[in-house]
Amino acid sequence: MPTPRFPALTRYVLPAVLTVQAVLFTGPAAHAQQPVACAPTACGSVVIAPLSAEPASPGPCASPEPVVCQIRAQTPEERVTSRDVRMRYHGLLVDMDREECAMRARGASEEEIARRMVALRNDAKEITRAGMSPEQVRRLEERNVAKYGNPLGPTADQLYAKYGSWAEVTEAATRTSEAVDQELGLEYRPCPCASAPAAA
Repeated sequence: MPTPRFPALTRYVLPAVLTVQAVLFTGPAAHAQQPVACAPTACGSVVIAPLSAEPASPGPCASPEPVVCQIRAQTPEERVTSRDVRMRYHGLLVDMDREECAMRARGASEEEIARRMVALRNDAKEITRAGMSPEQVRRLEERNVAKYGNPLGPTADQLYAKYGSWAEVTEAATRTSEAVDQELGLEYRPCPCASAPAAA
């Protein structure tokens, strides 16, 4: 039986995602005035706030984030779906945090860790895009091809050329867009590794 790319997904992440889905789709709790904290996982947690119930915005969007503008053009029902997809992505980021910590504990180099994190992030993008509409996926891929020459986004080498540090490549590969999260009423809180620093 093949080893899954995200080995802890079934054991740790899916229960957290199911908890979040229960919060999202069980009536009044989904519209509470106070943010609702999802049960934390070993390496991160997500706080959920109420989503905007406003109709799709017809005017121009001033946000520099194209995805934020797409969300603002969605109906309230579509925003709920977008948040569900975003939550799946966050769940995969939790698994990436665990993998990074395990690699550091084994003494992997910063380059090895960075390349692995970029590969896992691209896998995560493929998985979460399976829940998007073909039009949404097309727009994202066109933007990435125009910017990076790759429908999934920048490669590890492109990120290294940009940042000049493998540690910063890892950081870039494992972070989430705060602007997009806020638009969907989410706040992702990663946990740093407790293990020793990676080998040079």
